Amino acid sequence: MKRVTRGLLMIVVGVGAASPILGIAQQEKGQGAVFVMTNAADKNEIIAYKRAANGTLSYDSQYDTGGRGSGGVNDPLESQGSLTLSQDHSLLFAVNAGSGNVSVFSVHHAALTLLSKVPSGGSQPVAVAENGGLVYVLNSGGAGSVVGFHLDFGGQLTQIENSTAFLTANTTAGASIAFSPNGQFLLVTERLANNIDAFRVKSNGTLGPIVVNPSPGQGAFSVSFAPDGDAIVSETGPASATNGSAISAYSVLANGTLSPISQSVPTLGAANCWNVVTPNGKFVYVSNAGSSTISGFAIGQNGKLTPIGATVVGSNPDGATNLDISASEDGLYLYTLNSGSGTIGIFAIQTDGALTSVGQAGDLPKFAGFNGIAVL
Repeated sequence: MKRVTRGLLMIVVGVGAASPILGIAQQEKGQGAVFVMTNAADKNEIIAYKRAANGTLSYDSQYDTGGRGSGGVNDPLESQGSLTLSQDHSLLFAVNAGSGNVSVFSVHHAALTLLSKVPSGGSQPVAVAENGGLVYVLNSGGAGSVVGFHLDFGGQLTQIENSTAFLTANTTAGASIAFSPNGQFLLVTERLANNIDAFRVKSNGTLGPIVVNPSPGQGAFSVSFAPDGDAIVSETGPASATNGSAISAYSVLANGTLSPISQSVPTLGAANCWNVVTPNGKFVYVSNAGSSTISGFAIGQNGKLTPIGATVVGSNPDGATNLDISASEDGLYLYTLNSGSGTIGIFAIQTDGALTSVGQAGDLPKFAGFNGIAVL
């Protein structure tokens, strides 16, 4: 089957299922959806919420991934990207860490249709990244690896021969994976090894040799890309420090090495493990789980990170333990998955990057192993 390319309408799949891309085109302005993943060990599910024009959420439905999560209590996957939308937002990828596979859903407003489920090619998949129909899955268990797939019509994933690439050692705790906007590089963070690995993407979808970049800042956890191609890395910081987390920005050189732009800028929070860049590329926000706060930074034309206001721009209730973080596709709202309070934190993004709390939504079980959030 032919590969999916950006802007190409997908054919109708299943029994009368609507085209995923058509579903996005029909979204009403200012409205969308928020998805969170239960990661339950007996039956992994996606909980879907409708997003109103004012950012508030209302429960819509739950969807079985057909696989099993890892279970656990608080942040058991220790990753960013366990629930990921495709570039065109027509598909949703979900990892099933307990059963070692990945599920693919079509997206129509807040409604999901399970299209396929495939083995991840490794042990304990924790994150997914997609670019132009090329999908890579990060497996954190066992030897630690990334495995490539072609995304075909109907949301089917076909593993690419000789696409498996291993991390630097066993149990280095791969935590996040991201494609550069031009699709030339794939970056992976190793949480325990404190590395940022770079792979050049070949024309056939396989990867070149690993280029290991030791993180100058302690606790490298998640990596995201700004639209201009700069990589942004969240750092949890020294374990003994109070509110010692930081964030760094790098340019990716042609040989896969990283050149610092802004190094270890303090977030003034604790346990900054997740970050999200707004669709317009102006701001990046980080989730400080240990202090239940959100810090914000403006992204300059040269990639330099500048704190917004007093750096901490949003607060969830004490003990919320906000984990994963995501922004709406219109760039108007920010959402956090709050493990400690069993809620989703909602914030409006102002034109200057400041955040205004819109409250919370959901009645989720507290400290129940939820991981992953994706927003339309």
